[in-house]
Amino acid sequence: MKQEHRNLLRRRGLAALLGTLALCTGLAAQAAFPDKPLKIVIGFPAGGPLDQHARLLTDRLQAVLGQPVLVDYKPGAGGSVGADFVAKSPADGYTLMLANTGVAVINGALYRNLPYNTLRDFTPVARTAMQPLALLVNNNVPAKTLGEFIQYAKARPGQINYGSAGNGGISHLVPEMFKSAAGVFMVHIPYRGSAPAFTDLMGGQVQFMAESIPQAASYHKQGKVRALAVTSRERNPALPDIPTAIEAGLKGFEVVGFYGFFVPDGTPREVVDRLSGAFQQVLAQPDLKSRMVSQGADPAFLGSADFGRFLQAETPRWAAAVKASGARLD
Repeated sequence: MKQEHRNLLRRRGLAALLGTLALCTGLAAQAAFPDKPLKIVIGFPAGGPLDQHARLLTDRLQAVLGQPVLVDYKPGAGGSVGADFVAKSPADGYTLMLANTGVAVINGALYRNLPYNTLRDFTPVARTAMQPLALLVNNNVPAKTLGEFIQYAKARPGQINYGSAGNGGISHLVPEMFKSAAGVFMVHIPYRGSAPAFTDLMGGQVQFMAESIPQAASYHKQGKVRALAVTSRERNPALPDIPTAIEAGLKGFEVVGFYGFFVPDGTPREVVDRLSGAFQQVLAQPDLKSRMVSQGADPAFLGSADFGRFLQAETPRWAAAVKASGARLD
């Protein structure tokens, strides 16, 4: 019995030693992170807004992390293909997802059989940008202010059309939120992209539109459309003379898109914090803001925990907008 007892103690001691060695090895690996190239997955084709945002950050990010940062495109199903790929990737911090508002908080309400759940399958790393929009009208609309437009629309229920880049996107849902907040009824006309929607806005086939700031500002300054308000809490430098919707009298109306980075759920906290800190360093670089603003996004860093709380608040808000719009894509 004594020998059996000694053998049992030896086995327990060996198990404890192996556990300690595994823990030390894991901690050492995390301390060395990253020691190989990282990959940022985008669920859309190359050349779009998310790709531009990634390209703006990658060179700076790899300088901070000391490893190459590659961009990988996995387009399909409104970004869902890329998101599903990242959700099923190893939770080691080497595969990240760059997501927009649609991928992160709209798709869950838009698709019945979504293969991922943002709040369950990912750990947020950092919010990197916010995307304010401008509320635009055709030049033939007599309203010069947002308040005047609301009164104009209320007097013509169902006679005002608004265009969007497609069903379920941010340019569809922001006007739906506006309709609810302002108490007006407008008819949605979806297009295949923002370019044909803008063409019909300028031509008068639709009277209202919500669009990202750079394109909206360009058409406004050319006199082709009229900007009435921006949807951010503060005025936008690209349209300094245009009030916010809140300033224009629409109490509490702050609706902006966002960009953010995620890793698979289960990624070690030390790795998440390392990545989050790297994004914070990159976004603090003085010359970055003007370049990001020119792409239609404002630097707006949130660390992992704060970004998580932001997502918890935004998800039901956008889900309500999807429900009100009646949009479904499967």
